[in-house]
Amino acid sequence: MDTEIALKAAADLSPWALFLQADIVVKAVMLGLLLASVWSWAIILERSRRLKTINAEAARFEDWFWKSDNLDALYDQASRAAHPSARAFTAGMNEWRRSLSAKRAGIDREGLRARLASAINVAIARDIDDLSDRLSVLATIGSVAPFVGLFGTVWGIMRSFTGIAASQNTSLAIVAPGIAEALFATAIGLFAAIPAVIGYNRLLHRVNRLEARLSGFGEEFLNLLSRQLDGMEGR
Repeated sequence: MDTEIALKAAADLSPWALFLQADIVVKAVMLGLLLASVWSWAIILERSRRLKTINAEAARFEDWFWKSDNLDALYDQASRAAHPSARAFTAGMNEWRRSLSAKRAGIDREGLRARLASAINVAIARDIDDLSDRLSVLATIGSVAPFVGLFGTVWGIMRSFTGIAASQNTSLAIVAPGIAEALFATAIGLFAAIPAVIGYNRLLHRVNRLEARLSGFGEEFLNLLSRQLDGMEGR
């Protein structure tokens, strides 16, 4: 008879059965962690796809930039584009055009260089901030999910001990379902946290590399405009 009870208990230790056997608090913890896992995977996949697209567009735009001998013609193309390299270029060209049209009697070259650098850097910072926006969610899920799962485990074990005390039976068939249900909450917490931490670190690395690439492009563009500005010395 004890063997039949033990086998029945073992059969009820599937993930779905453990969820159904859990009380409302542990169920809420499990559902919250599963939703957090889905959310983190959505962010990881969306940001990975977006960063891949942006890097491909940046490579094409930088190729056009160095092959072009007419910045005004390239400006017309860049103003219709929607990726960080084009926006940094457009911001610099906008400031360049405004400054040259405003200073008809003379040009404050150092002031113009400072404004160009500021315009380009602000455009880059805005795009990097936008790309980094949801990474904080991954960091939060990665750091909090294990503790939320642990809370579910502690609550489930407390409930199991209460049941054991009430039934005054410590056989494995009685203890195992409650303990397994409690540990299942920790497992779900780790299931949510591990991909979030890996995704956060990987995406942060890719965002930092993109920022370095955009900053390098911005410096080269600024140097090009600065050389043009030096060529206007006698004007």
